[in-house]
Amino acid sequence: MDPIELIDRVEVRNTLGEGVLWDARQNAVWWTDILEARLYRYQLDQRQLTSFTVHERLCSFGFTERDGWLICAFESGFALYQPETVEIDWIARPEQHLAGATRFNDGRVDRQGRFWSGTKVEDPQAGVSGSLYCLSGRTATPVLTDLQIPNSICWNPDGRRFYFADSPTHTIQTYDFDPATGAIRNGRVFAQTPAPFEPDGSTIDAEGYLWNAWWGGSRVVRYAPDGNINIEVSTPASQPTCVAFGGAEMNLLFVSTATVGLSDEQLANEPYAGNLLIYRTPHRGLPEERFKI
Repeated sequence: MDPIELIDRVEVRNTLGEGVLWDARQNAVWWTDILEARLYRYQLDQRQLTSFTVHERLCSFGFTERDGWLICAFESGFALYQPETVEIDWIARPEQHLAGATRFNDGRVDRQGRFWSGTKVEDPQAGVSGSLYCLSGRTATPVLTDLQIPNSICWNPDGRRFYFADSPTHTIQTYDFDPATGAIRNGRVFAQTPAPFEPDGSTIDAEGYLWNAWWGGSRVVRYAPDGNINIEVSTPASQPTCVAFGGAEMNLLFVSTATVGLSDEQLANEPYAGNLLIYRTPHRGLPEERFKI
């Protein structure tokens, strides 16, 4: 099998690059720098980078059936957003009463066109916890509660297994998933990361293997469907945050990274930290689903 090779990088030096996704319609990879409230689009063929300033922190997003529009989990809630025109259509702010104590985090569109995103605890002294929400149309429903940092949201290829991590627990859980209703049940441990590494963003490839970014671990790990580690990809940045497949053959692996919390010495030793890393792999991903408006 061909090796996995780092072939390029997009030099953005993000503070907290996150939520990377591939848009086949535009031949572009998108991601967000949450802490800097910026959205990025990199058109692969032209090597053209565009950035958009958003009015509040954009924590995760997905593509929609309507060209030009994204479904977004901003820090305060769900909205449809058009980056080019800056139009915004707020849908739900289920934790607006907890502003400053929680904010939204990781998110993804499921195979039926619903958008899932969870809230993380920003103020540990506030005595609150986060929740995972499912947004169907314009209705946001809490699915899991008592969370700290929700991450790793994805589904296996047939959409009947759901993966999720509350990062500080060092555990990726898997659940049985009802595609028709979005109900989850029978949660159990899928994989665990050794402390101090935490599971961050994930994606599923065409073979049903899960790829996860190990926050603090300088690596991306490919897990077999039974939870065993299949491949470890070393990254020249200690804080990989999220992964996505894309490119014309869906064999490029995009890895967002972060610089937040790194000392001056660490930053000097990690010149690739905060950049978007691009790997060529012998594996192929699946196209992202689109939110049904």
